[in-house]
Amino acid sequence: MKLTLRVWRQKNADEPGAMSTYQVDDISQDMSFLEMLDTLNEELTLKGEDPVAFDHDCREGICGACSLVINGDAHGPERTTTCQLHMRSFSDGDTIDIEPWRASAFPVVKDLVVDRSAFDRVIQSGGYISAPTGTAPEAHATPVPKPDADYAFENAECIGCGACVAACPNGSAMLFTAAKVSHLNVLPQGAPERESRVLDMVATMDAEGFGGCTLAGECATACPKGIPLFSITRMNKEWLRATRKGGKR
Repeated sequence: MKLTLRVWRQKNADEPGAMSTYQVDDISQDMSFLEMLDTLNEELTLKGEDPVAFDHDCREGICGACSLVINGDAHGPERTTTCQLHMRSFSDGDTIDIEPWRASAFPVVKDLVVDRSAFDRVIQSGGYISAPTGTAPEAHATPVPKPDADYAFENAECIGCGACVAACPNGSAMLFTAAKVSHLNVLPQGAPERESRVLDMVATMDAEGFGGCTLAGECATACPKGIPLFSITRMNKEWLRATRKGGKR
């Protein structure tokens, strides 16, 4: 395959960026998208040019590091992570636009790399579970209704990639925050701090500069792990209940 790549290049958050155009040849349909970028960077390095900076880690679809907007879609045309997107999803001769996440809470570090530490601060504000669970067998002895266990597991699958923020027209982090709140609050071990957890995490999310949620639904559509939009509705109910209780801590 021969492809034309239009890649966002930006030295840092304080300098303006622009799209740069590159041609790549001999791209196998079996390559992952990141392997295709590796090929581009090898060519740039051999030419003495600065390679394109992009995030990656496990390349197995579970770490959430690979954050790219491809042809206007978070993670590209398939509902998966960028590292699990393969070049067979494109055609010979295609022009592919590659950009970083676009959100004020995710400042550009360089090129396609953004700083997502705002997510870390949202999680940190949720605190710890104070209920002692003991060893694994003892924890398993705590009865949890099957629907609650399934819902907690579904939300715990969130890998914090940021696709929900990138896809949201408002740059909202509600789906991410809802997933982190829900998988703890629905379990009995997380019940003692459920009010303070939702209040603190939502407050931190707002303070980090993420946009407001209007339930457009683009976040759930882009989420590679299928976190349901219902999680936002459930978190809103948790937040309202905690607010009416006066933020009991």
